[in-house]
Amino acid sequence: MKGSTKNKLLKIVEGIQAAERSYRVVTRKSIVEKEAIVDEIKKLLTTYKTLGVVSLEGVSARELAEIKKSLSSYGVVKVLKNTIVTRALRELGLPSLDEFLNYLTGPNLFVFTNLNAFMLANLVDRIVVLRYVKPGEKAPADIYVPEGPTGIPPGPMMSVFGKLKIRTMVREGIIWVAKESKVASAGDVVPPELASLLRKLEIKAYPVKLSIKAVLDEGVVIPADKLKLDIESFKKELLTAVQTSRTLAVETALPLPEVIPEIIIRAHTKAVNLACEIGYVTPENINIVFGRAISKAQTLAIALMQKHPELNIPVTTQPVVTTQPPQEVKKPTEEEEKTEEEEKEVSEEEIAEGISSLFG
Repeated sequence: MKGSTKNKLLKIVEGIQAAERSYRVVTRKSIVEKEAIVDEIKKLLTTYKTLGVVSLEGVSARELAEIKKSLSSYGVVKVLKNTIVTRALRELGLPSLDEFLNYLTGPNLFVFTNLNAFMLANLVDRIVVLRYVKPGEKAPADIYVPEGPTGIPPGPMMSVFGKLKIRTMVREGIIWVAKESKVASAGDVVPPELASLLRKLEIKAYPVKLSIKAVLDEGVVIPADKLKLDIESFKKELLTAVQTSRTLAVETALPLPEVIPEIIIRAHTKAVNLACEIGYVTPENINIVFGRAISKAQTLAIALMQKHPELNIPVTTQPVVTTQPPQEVKKPTEEEEKTEEEEKEVSEEEIAEGISSLFG
């Protein structure tokens, strides 16, 4: 082998060996970094009780930054490779692991938090980030261009405003929109000219919403379709449950501060009714007791006269005092007491006359 050839061969061998050493260093560094990330994920999984997986399909880097900012106050938010998270979960040996791994597909955002699964899902559902409408997309809602300066100098853009039927004028060397204008209705396909104009005017009209895939809450896997709650129905059911509980507490005379006044009123009403039924006369029920007595006497007299007309019992119909006891007894004022005494006197006279007319 010639000397020049040998030197070339040695250089090639040295180059291969150097490349191998460099590859080993890079590979080793990559492995160490991955292990560090896995350890970090394992620590987060043991620190926080809930792990949420949120899809990042169609989310740009700018939108992702805003989303992470909104979620970061509730825990730790990270974009991680599914393989790294899978490895951390396997090393921890968490329950329901295989079921949860089914949701680790595509680009995902991982949320480590102490919120329960339903609170996390509700939080994610409420986060909306606006972006520019792209040409050919359908308008998600009515789009308006506000009145005021556009910052665009007059020139070719005047024809674009005219084509889109936006009234304009030139003021202070720039184009001003003379009046707020509707440029698209919900469902309309946005043409390139409008998309370009909206971007120039910095009007973001397309909402970007996150889509939660599943949540691992203290070892329990809850898919997205199980995380949707009908809040209004829940409120109605809760109010019904409260009312039912209150009724039960009143019926059983459970001495709770919330129902004690109602229990006392109910007991008082029952006591007045019982006294009236057994004919026990008190200042509160005297009118009712005698009113019922007159009513019964009248009924008896009429029944006797129908069967035995020869008895010739003179029956005179007298006004009967109401037989319904009051639902709530309040302490009367001096004027009310005076009025009640007068009414009682009249009622007693009427009662005496009624009894006298019935039985002669």
